[in-house]
Amino acid sequence: MYFQDHLVYYQNLYYCYFEKKIGQILMKESLLIQSFKTADSENRPALLTYTVAGDNTKKKSLEILKSISKYADICELGFPHNTPIADGGQIQTSSYRAIKNGIKINDVFSIAKQFKKQIKDKPIILMGYYNMIYQYRENQFINMCKKSKVDGLIVVDLPYPENKNFASKCKKKNINFIQLISPTTSRPRLKQIIKNSHDMIYYISMLSTTGGKLKVSPKKILKEYSKIKKQNSSKNVVIGFGITEKTIESLKKADGLVVGSAICKEITDSIKKRQNTVTNVINKVKILKNKII
Repeated sequence: MYFQDHLVYYQNLYYCYFEKKIGQILMKESLLIQSFKTADSENRPALLTYTVAGDNTKKKSLEILKSISKYADICELGFPHNTPIADGGQIQTSSYRAIKNGIKINDVFSIAKQFKKQIKDKPIILMGYYNMIYQYRENQFINMCKKSKVDGLIVVDLPYPENKNFASKCKKKNINFIQLISPTTSRPRLKQIIKNSHDMIYYISMLSTTGGKLKVSPKKILKEYSKIKKQNSSKNVVIGFGITEKTIESLKKADGLVVGSAICKEITDSIKKRQNTVTNVINKVKILKNKII
């Protein structure tokens, strides 16, 4: 009896140990990586959508986010900002609308948290500017991201190597810091950015603000894109800026494509026409998704 009891005891320890190890292995693969793998298995790029938190209300913003997540692989949620230097007219309009409605940083975290509570398997990336993070305090901001189940962060005006310390803090909390690469990024700098990147890299297709008309041919964009992939083919690289219904199909060789301004415009147009924003945005995202299938 004594021997049997000890045998059961050690068997339980053995199973617990391996369950823990398997759990740790599974935890290493982020939701971002899983999303890219799913898209790749379907022979298409991942679709990333961008909306501004709180546009046009906190409640409506969450509704839109949940609805489009049925078709988007990864959802980006922007912090509304009064001087969004990288954003064009459509996203600026969405930001101003959200600010006018009184949306604050904690409201953005609240939207993200509610979204993840209901849709656990969909990655959400927060996007904003460093001065907000600085005012909020870095550690507190990252902790709030962790509490809100945020999967990734894009900080537009915090480039490499200035972002190394902040990116390291994010990684310790299992939050992906997404590095940005542009057409003017030098080769030595490109190598360093890729080396220090996490699970996703964002390639800015052209030197412009978001929502601008694509000034570079898709062929040239993909040529520059392939140079990035040659550095490390295992890295997931998405293309953003100038992605619309007209251009998305021609760029579907990428790992992922980001659409933001076209969605923000749909929200603005729906408000002006007094139509259902959620329905219209879903229809827009459906069209975009069908273009890359």
